Amino acid sequence: MKDDAATALIHHPYRPPAGFESPQVAVHKASTVFFPDVAALRARDWRRRDAYTYGLHGTPTTFVLEERIAALEGGCHCVLAPSGLAAIALVDLALLAPGDELLLPANVYGPSRELARHELARQGIVHRLYDPLDPASLEAQLGERSRLVWLEAPGSVTMEFPDLRGLVAVAQRHGVTTALDDTWGSGLAFDGFALGIDIVMQALTKYPSGGGDVLMGAVVTREAPLHERIKSTHMHLGLGVGANDVEAVLRGLASLPLRYRAQDAVGRALARWLAGRPEVTEVRHPALEGSPGHEHWRSLCTDAAGLFSVLFDARHDAARVDAFVDALRLFRIGYSWAGPVSLAVPYDLAAMRGERAPQGHLVRLSIGLEEEQALRADLEQALERAFGAA
Repeated sequence: MKDDAATALIHHPYRPPAGFESPQVAVHKASTVFFPDVAALRARDWRRRDAYTYGLHGTPTTFVLEERIAALEGGCHCVLAPSGLAAIALVDLALLAPGDELLLPANVYGPSRELARHELARQGIVHRLYDPLDPASLEAQLGERSRLVWLEAPGSVTMEFPDLRGLVAVAQRHGVTTALDDTWGSGLAFDGFALGIDIVMQALTKYPSGGGDVLMGAVVTREAPLHERIKSTHMHLGLGVGANDVEAVLRGLASLPLRYRAQDAVGRALARWLAGRPEVTEVRHPALEGSPGHEHWRSLCTDAAGLFSVLFDARHDAARVDAFVDALRLFRIGYSWAGPVSLAVPYDLAAMRGERAPQGHLVRLSIGLEEEQALRADLEQALERAFGAA
């Protein structure tokens, strides 16, 4: 081996010419970031975005994704988290202290409720549930120690679309910060900041990625002091995302509107078709008349995600509903949504919602990128196999 080959390779003087551009953003991977001199090391501030300090605090790749997500949501600032749930936890931990109260919609994303029941409760943070269709319910729950109201549009699994305007107005009267889980809307269906919401979060795992192979979340704000508070907690928790995952989301963003509208169109068509099936008592899709909160969706939106839930008649037991899901061939069984493959998951409503649960057995369907007729045929054959003799 040549003498000192390692040093020669590591410190090779060549630098590629500047000015290279291509359709995709370059992938910058780093933990260590080099400084030109000690003065620069001491002068740079990890809170600012005019230079780099450490990989955890941002690279050119992560900065680009943050800027694009902030623009998508109509915000000014964005931080990335390792998952949607991590983004929710980041907001909670940044804004809540022992003795504070957190307000959650009764149909909230289950892991968010479990975070409040366990981790936040151990810190002395109380949570209360309100009816997202009734602003008076939120008004009744708010108190002197209330600090944060989470909004979710629509509600997880049971798909009620909330009265966002009414809920935000109540929170503002009480001076309480509002945070919206906009994973379903993905910055396309409506403008949360235009409604006066303070924080918009979404799981980039879903529509922005679109591939079913990335976990990531984002927290977007407009006000600098709120962003700085969240950014500080982000640093204290050491939250980071992988550069290759950021690249995957950036690649997905270009087709986001096309995929969203295509999955919306097929989802609406299948939801309407299923609503006419004798095995089905109710289809919960915000764009369908009669679905809970449809009037609130109609007042804000023209688009809707390719996600909806089907309630089967209570006379069909859970085993028969499970048999329907097992009989599906194109719809695969799996959590999450917005990827290229259609998904189906049965849920135990009594365990999720207790007395608030609608009657019957529920299956949530996520529409992928398959053709509508193929998906309809799959649903039809599964219905006939599971319920044909009912």
